[in-house]
Amino acid sequence: MTINRPNPFVGHTEDPHAMVPMQAQNSLNELKNVKKLIVGGAKINKSLENDLLKLNTTQVYETYGMTETITHIAAKRVGEKAFTVLPDVTISYDDRNCLVIHAPKINDDVIATNDLVELVNENQFLFLGRIDNVINSGGVKIMPEQVEHKLDGKIDRRFLIAPKEDAELGEKVVLIIEGNSYDVDKSIFDTLDKYERPKEIIFVYKLKETENGKVMRKGNFV
Repeated sequence: MTINRPNPFVGHTEDPHAMVPMQAQNSLNELKNVKKLIVGGAKINKSLENDLLKLNTTQVYETYGMTETITHIAAKRVGEKAFTVLPDVTISYDDRNCLVIHAPKINDDVIATNDLVELVNENQFLFLGRIDNVINSGGVKIMPEQVEHKLDGKIDRRFLIAPKEDAELGEKVVLIIEGNSYDVDKSIFDTLDKYERPKEIIFVYKLKETENGKVMRKGNFV
């Protein structure tokens, strides 16, 4: 697969600014002064995406990267679904349907990731979730990232879909919500498949985070 697509981050008089989603959220009023912004380190939620789409004078990109690649290897305009790889990067997927990256200018080795993807074409892919996050509930495999995407914008607090040990199912799907408990309107689950519906709702004072503000998937409840 030979990539001939231009790099969206070059060819401009100013280098793009880089932020994590939390920084972008806290800087919305000032972003009108930024011509090009790349956001990475964590997923952009629906609320922030809508705010960023209102920035008529700012081009905002969400990036895809990992520790092994040192830097981003793909990007997409906020509002788009598919990531587009940067020049000199080729992609494929393995027998697990996980993304495989060859970026010789960054890393001599071919990098096999744990990211489940759907290839749109030789240059673009949809990120579905991490294979090591998959919840096996009674033999049915559920990707928490996909469930969270369906619930995005329906819960006005930070939340997380996670597995919890269950005697019958092995693992059950639980919804963890940050903050004080309240009566959750169960109609927000109408868009979820039968096995995606949380079997339990857990409230925690604060979701645990990494140093860059990304919510940790493990250790948020006992």
